[in-house]
Amino acid sequence: MRQAVEIQPSGPLRGKIRPPGSKSLSLRALLCAALAEGESLLTGLLQSDDTQAMIDCLSCLGIEITQTGGGTRVIGCGGRLPIDAAELYAGDSGATARFLTALLTLGRGIYQLDGSRRLRERPLAELLQALRALGGHIISQSENDCLPIVVHGAGLQGGQTTVACDRSSQFLSALLMVASYAAGEVELVISGEPVSRPYVDLTLAVMKAFGVQPAAATSTRYLIRPGRYCGCRYAVEADASAAGYFFAAAAITQGKITVEGLSRDSRQGELGFCRLLEQMGCQVEYGDKQTTVIGRPLHGIDADLRDNSDLAPTLAAVALFAAGRTSLRGIAHARYKESDRIGDLAAELRKLGAEVKEHADGLEITPRPLHGAIVDPHGDHRLTMSLALVGLKTKGIVINDAHCVSKSYPRFFDDLLSLIRQSRTEG
Repeated sequence: MRQAVEIQPSGPLRGKIRPPGSKSLSLRALLCAALAEGESLLTGLLQSDDTQAMIDCLSCLGIEITQTGGGTRVIGCGGRLPIDAAELYAGDSGATARFLTALLTLGRGIYQLDGSRRLRERPLAELLQALRALGGHIISQSENDCLPIVVHGAGLQGGQTTVACDRSSQFLSALLMVASYAAGEVELVISGEPVSRPYVDLTLAVMKAFGVQPAAATSTRYLIRPGRYCGCRYAVEADASAAGYFFAAAAITQGKITVEGLSRDSRQGELGFCRLLEQMGCQVEYGDKQTTVIGRPLHGIDADLRDNSDLAPTLAAVALFAAGRTSLRGIAHARYKESDRIGDLAAELRKLGAEVKEHADGLEITPRPLHGAIVDPHGDHRLTMSLALVGLKTKGIVINDAHCVSKSYPRFFDDLLSLIRQSRTEG
C-alpha cells in the first residue's frame, strides 16, 4: 500500500532522542550468535524489516530465537545447521542475503535463498566466487551471479581466496564471520580498494565479542584459523546512521539535538557525520554516552564518502541549506544500494528546485530556492528519511511510499514528531 507523508516546517528543533539499535551490529550479532556454542542474549537489538528477515531465515534453519523482556535469546548451533533443507527469503536486505549465503555453505544439505526484485539486482558475484574457491558449491539462477541461488552445503574446506570489495564491504564481512568454521585455515586476500572499510572493523569487533579473532589482519590480507564462537551477552549500540538524520535536522533548522546512546568512542563509522557537520559550520559536543549537534550557519564542503556512502543522502539534504556548493564523491558503489542513490537522489532533489550535477561517483549540489513537491524515494529507506529533513524548512514536501522506513527505522516519523513536540514545549 502506498503511504504518503507530508512534512511540515518546524522551526529550530531542540530536544533529546535515542535512536534504535544499530542495524549493522544487530545483523552481525545475530549471525555470530546463531553459529556460537551455547546461548547468547542480545540486548538493544533493532526491530525492523531487515533484522526480522534475518531472524526468520535463521529460524527456518533450526536456530532457536526468542524475544524476551530482557532481550533476544539465541541458542547457537555450534556451527552445525540443524536443518538440511530450507527455502529462505531475505526480503530487501542485502546484508542478510550476503551473510546467509556464506552461512549456508557450512550446512549439510540443499538450501534455496531468494529476495525482493531489487535484491535480485544487487551484486553478489564477488562473494560467490570467493566462497567457491574455499569449497562452497553455489548455483546462481540468474545470468549475473545474483539471487536466487541454491547452496549445496557440504562445509568449507578452507584455503586462500581473493575477494573484491569495490562494490560492497559486506562480501568481506560475510567471509570473515564464517571463516573460522572451515576445515582448515582461511586466507582472504583483498583486491583493489575496498569501500566502507569501517563496516569491516565493525565485523571484526563483533567477532571478537563472540570469541574469534583473525590470526593476522592487515589492510590487504586476513588469516583466520579454525575456531568457534562462544555464546555471550551482547549489547547493541544505538544506530549511528539513524542518529545522522537528527544531527542533520539540528543543522538544517539551526536547532540543538542530543542523541543518547552514542559517544565519541563509538566503533560505527557513520558517527563521522558529525565531523562533516563541524566542517560545514555546526558545533558538536561529545558526552559520556551522548552526542549533541548545535546548528549554525552552514557552508558547502567537499566530502569523500567512500567509507560511509550511507551518509550521502543525509548530507545532500543538509547541503541544500548551505552557502556555496557541496561535493559528494567516492560513492559510485551507492548506485547498487536499495536504489541508485546517486541518480535517484539527484532526480528527487531537482523536483524541489535544487541544482544538482550528477557524476559517476557522486553529486555536486548548489543551493537554490526550494519549493514543495511530491517526491518518490524509490523504495529506499535512506532517501525517505533524508527527503523528510528537507521538509523541516520547505513547505509542501510530500513523500510517497514513506512506509519503506520500516526496513531500518519503523518509528522514524514518530521520533521526528516527538522532537518537534519537544521543541514546541521548550519554545
